[in-house]
Amino acid sequence: MIRGRTPASPLGITLDAADAQALARFYRDLLGWELVEDTSAWCTLRAPGSPVTLAVKGEPLHQRPTWPAREGAQQMQAHLELPVDDLDGAVHDAVELGAELPGHQPQPHVRVLLDPAGHPFCLYTEPDA
Repeated sequence: MIRGRTPASPLGITLDAADAQALARFYRDLLGWELVEDTSAWCTLRAPGSPVTLAVKGEPLHQRPTWPAREGAQQMQAHLELPVDDLDGAVHDAVELGAELPGHQPQPHVRVLLDPAGHPFCLYTEPDA
């Protein structure tokens, strides 16, 4: 482990978007997290009772990632994995909030969705053992 950190140290994840505030509101509504900073340049969401944050940086030159990957197109750099109890219900809710459900779905217990800025994220249930 690097010096100055403990396993319980805060963790932040940052996504870029042309419209930081719109993407932050999408994730606020999707995750139920509190929007603690809200400007056109930077927005931060915090998980209740947790040191985990999700930030959105305003980036006017943001290029929407392509999923699944295509040669010569902007690739995804990271994605969120969100466990759910009701996969179909969670997908419905996410789409109602503005997510897109691509046709390509590689696993039966996982649904890859795209947020309004094009970042993939996964909703999943644990496969039966």
